[in-house]
Amino acid sequence: MRARTTLLVFYLSAVPALCIAQHTHQFEIGGFGSYTRYDRAFVLDKQIGGGGRLGYFFSRVVGIEFEMGYQQPTPYAGGNNATATLASGSLVFNTGNARNLLYFLGGYTRLEFGDRPGYSFSDNAVHGAIGDRLFLGDRVALRIEGRAIYSPSTRFSSGNWAGHIVGSAGLSIFTGPGALRDADLDGVADGKDACPGTPTGAVVDARGCPSDSDRDKVYNGLDACPNTVEGAEVDARGCPKDTDSDGVSDGIDKCPNTPTGARVDAQGCPTDSDRDGVPDGPDQCPNTPVGATVDTNGCPVDSDRDGVPDGIDKCPNTPARTEVDSAGCQRSSDTDGDGIDDTKDKCPGTAAGTRVDAAGCPILFTEAKTPVVLRGVTFETGRSALKPDSYTILDIVAASLVANPGIKIEIGGHTDNTGASATNLRLSQARADAVRAYLASKGVTPERMVSKGYGAAQPVAQNTTATGRAQNRRVELRQTN
Repeated sequence: MRARTTLLVFYLSAVPALCIAQHTHQFEIGGFGSYTRYDRAFVLDKQIGGGGRLGYFFSRVVGIEFEMGYQQPTPYAGGNNATATLASGSLVFNTGNARNLLYFLGGYTRLEFGDRPGYSFSDNAVHGAIGDRLFLGDRVALRIEGRAIYSPSTRFSSGNWAGHIVGSAGLSIFTGPGALRDADLDGVADGKDACPGTPTGAVVDARGCPSDSDRDKVYNGLDACPNTVEGAEVDARGCPKDTDSDGVSDGIDKCPNTPTGARVDAQGCPTDSDRDGVPDGPDQCPNTPVGATVDTNGCPVDSDRDGVPDGIDKCPNTPARTEVDSAGCQRSSDTDGDGIDDTKDKCPGTAAGTRVDAAGCPILFTEAKTPVVLRGVTFETGRSALKPDSYTILDIVAASLVANPGIKIEIGGHTDNTGASATNLRLSQARADAVRAYLASKGVTPERMVSKGYGAAQPVAQNTTATGRAQNRRVELRQTN
């Protein structure tokens, strides 16, 4: 029994008392009625008795009490009753709540028997008890108790040791500094507590009201995360919730459904450095050019595989292995430098600086229809045979006329004034015919061309000098429509 009592006391001292009414420094005064079952060796009937007690609370948990009890038990053998006086001192451990104060106690008992032969002796004993106080008000409680008394060496003639069981019920009155009562255990007496229902463990101010430094509605002392950012939603422990696990707490997260792994800004919204619609973090191609079409991984789509992403590819159907420019279109080449891509240039040998049309051919005629002198078209002396170096120029003229099928021309032959006029006239006509025949051989429809010899009748320079005569020996093209 001693071992059990020791373990019980240790348990009670190790476990905090929760929600105990504040009775520190109060006295408990009470009276009780008792019912005792004596040890069988004492051959005494079970007996009703009574007594009184005085207790004192050192703290909410620990107190002491002294008790006196009196009974007149009847021996089984009959005759006069004996008298039994019980005096005890106990150490009390309290637990429970403001309306139901459970307790355990243990201590020393002195039993005095007398007034009958055979029952005149004293016993020293230890006792242990369990009981409950059921409060009928702030200061009055109904007290019920069961107690065991053990005398390791009784002086009764018929026994070696003795054990008695006592049950009691009575009323207790609590007196003393009622202003120190602290029902919510916050350290502020009820008489001064402006917030009497404070949860146990919360930190309070001098008025007894809970403090909440981070304003998350979980009081200091109970708040496991006391530095929560203002506005964040918290759980019952006071710690911020982060539903999408982006590091920004619910409540201040303006984008609460951020995909897992996405990087976010201070407001909890995903960042997208390359603006491709795939957030940084999941974006496996974070430097996508602006405007490019991307896949779910944030990488550019290149349908024609030309190295220029869809979306910024201005020529999305480029044939495979075609060299393209930065816009995704086939890279152009312009050998003659006339601004027309070689693949579209019908006159690839145009001289530098020559004005050309959309086909890359020289613009022979303007709106003014000014005659075009074919410089470089030359003939054998005194003959109509074209010199080979004339072919390059005539090929360009032919290509230009083929590219512009709506133009009709007159091919005019001209000479200087050397020789007879009739001879010069025949020679100029023959030379004009030779040019017409060559152009026709290069694809110019003959019906679009007429040839005419003018001889020396239309000079463009003086025939008195070699230079002037050379200028007058010429072939001219004139637009006729």
